Amino acid sequence: MDHQPKFFENLSGTGKAIGVLTSGGDAQGMNAAVRAVVRMGIYVKAKVYFVYEGYQGMVDGGDNIVEVSWESVSSILQVGGTVIGSARCKSFRTREGRLQAAYNLVQRGITNLCVIGGDGSLTGANLFREEWSGLLEELAQKGKIDEEAVKRYAYLNIVGMVGSIDNDFCGTDMTIGTDSALHRIIEVVDAIMTTAQSHQRTFVLEVMGRHCGYLALVSALACGADWVFIPEYPPEEGWEDSMCVKLSENRARKKRLNIIIVAEGAIDCHNKPITSEKVKDLVVQRLGFDTRVTILGHVQRGGTPSAFDRILASRMGVEAVLALLEATPATPACVVSLSGNQAVRLPLMECVQMTQEVQKAMDEGRFVEAVRLRGTSFENNLNTYKLLSHKKPDAELPKTNFNVAVLNVGAPAAGMNAAVRAAVRVGITEGHKMFAVIDGFEGFARGKIKEISWGDVGGWTGQGGSILGTKRTLPAKYLEKIADQMRTNNINALMVIGGFEAYLGLLELSAAREKYDEFCVPMVMVPATVSNNVPGSDFSIGADTALNTITDTCDRIKQSASGTKRRVFIIETMGGYCGYLANMGALAAGADAAYIFEEQFDIRELQANVEHLTEKMKTSIQRGLVLRNENCNENYTTDFIYQLYSEEGKGVFDCRKNVLGHMQQGGAPSPFDRNFGTKISAKAMQWISRKLKETYRKGAEIFGAVSCYCL
Repeated sequence: MDHQPKFFENLSGTGKAIGVLTSGGDAQGMNAAVRAVVRMGIYVKAKVYFVYEGYQGMVDGGDNIVEVSWESVSSILQVGGTVIGSARCKSFRTREGRLQAAYNLVQRGITNLCVIGGDGSLTGANLFREEWSGLLEELAQKGKIDEEAVKRYAYLNIVGMVGSIDNDFCGTDMTIGTDSALHRIIEVVDAIMTTAQSHQRTFVLEVMGRHCGYLALVSALACGADWVFIPEYPPEEGWEDSMCVKLSENRARKKRLNIIIVAEGAIDCHNKPITSEKVKDLVVQRLGFDTRVTILGHVQRGGTPSAFDRILASRMGVEAVLALLEATPATPACVVSLSGNQAVRLPLMECVQMTQEVQKAMDEGRFVEAVRLRGTSFENNLNTYKLLSHKKPDAELPKTNFNVAVLNVGAPAAGMNAAVRAAVRVGITEGHKMFAVIDGFEGFARGKIKEISWGDVGGWTGQGGSILGTKRTLPAKYLEKIADQMRTNNINALMVIGGFEAYLGLLELSAAREKYDEFCVPMVMVPATVSNNVPGSDFSIGADTALNTITDTCDRIKQSASGTKRRVFIIETMGGYCGYLANMGALAAGADAAYIFEEQFDIRELQANVEHLTEKMKTSIQRGLVLRNENCNENYTTDFIYQLYSEEGKGVFDCRKNVLGHMQQGGAPSPFDRNFGTKISAKAMQWISRKLKETYRKGAEIFGAVSCYCL
């Protein structure tokens, strides 16, 4: 948003000065965090300063520390890297360097620092804070500052945000830059898979992660890689034989390619490095497969940040300023982290120490402990990958004699296929016979149901849309036919992957249990809709991909508007009566306004926004962007808003409108949707297995009471 909002009115930063710097390796999304800190700081009437070139700029002072305005951070949201620069600084490691940095900050009255970087940068910031009062006293003794300044600037408050593509910091589910790096990796993997398939090749991909295997692990999960090497979970003795056997088995199943992903810090159980070249040579020598190595390198750090990273960094930036405003002299340095879907504050040094413990555990060969210390998210990713990547021999699989059906309902959403793949493979691993229903409830009623095997869902993770086919039809008018099909195929459980129609459909089946015993089975819904409007779930499969499509389109439109000057674009997004896409799209794209169903607006607000845009055209940022949720208001349509803006802005700016339409449902799923779809679907199938075991032979009443569940 490019105009100042009207919330947090009880907060005041009057008299406070905040410095913001980026340090260490760059990461996409750092600029979004910088922008959020600057605008939130200015909103609460604090002075905000850029510290250029990280700690080096703080030591050098001069033009490296500059007060900034609201407009200073316009048009940086979509820019990768960091516009304020980052540099390694040897002098800050010395007390003399920190003394000079303290002097430069005191000269400008800065006693609040927001540091965006890795654990090394944050550790340095904490040391600076601990030494602060001593540094000021030393400066006073040398006559550089007076005693009044020592008292006035007696305390330094520090808040950190972790900017690292490796996601190697303990205490946060995601660091700024990780999702964008995954986008770069998956783009390359998807491109490589087409050429690998053409020539029946094996590709070994090396990704970043010297001390953390998160990028390698999640990209392997998102593309269905045959094998992955990460530092936290080295392969067992004899891994060379196991890997070659698996690659051969996959080729024997008519799979035309193999993908192996290697983290740059991958090691074996003796702490010896496993390199991509070593893996390639092994495959060539043992199997004779045509094998290539691709090292992604700094491509992973580059490019525009994903929608997820922009939103994450923006939320963290706001929380960082709030933390600085609420800090007291006794408040320890904190780091803003992501826990679930919430921005939280954690003690900085506790998180740094835990991060260092992971490396210590790996060095000492305590790899199980290292995985545990990485956190539940990392552990779940690893367990899900192990579950889905390798099929046990049929003789080793349990036999439950349960049949489980999977179907897609509602509009297509990117990531549905990844969810189906996970459901099928986990179901087979649990010992069930899996059935695929074609074309939703309508297809179910017509008997379009077939058994589906482990190999049938190979390569599904990266495909958009719905391979099984999906329809919005609800089951109410087909209840008897669906019951017949469930009886004929002896279906003991049902997994429905879809949006609000899937939710309503399960409610209808649940309500019909008194009449049809066939529906007295465990039924689970996995939310998959671009609208993200399913009750009880923060996220739905497909929403992240749609959000990235909207954000990419808005970036291009903003570029067009900047080139032509004095132009405002009205963009209509999908979402039905849910404003998620319009609201989050506006946040990720830096829009001037978002009109959504949940937040009612009237003609006065429309007029106020026109006036804001009129004022904005007098500044250096002569363009506007407004997002509208398709059903936000039945009278204030996209055409109406376009015509109103065109008329009221006549002579000041001109207008264009753009309805994004079904392009929001298409395209390859984002890494987030692939990973989320895979994990949530695996969890749903495990829930089904538990319910089948708990309720087996206990009668229809128990099934009816416990078994309708929404993940």
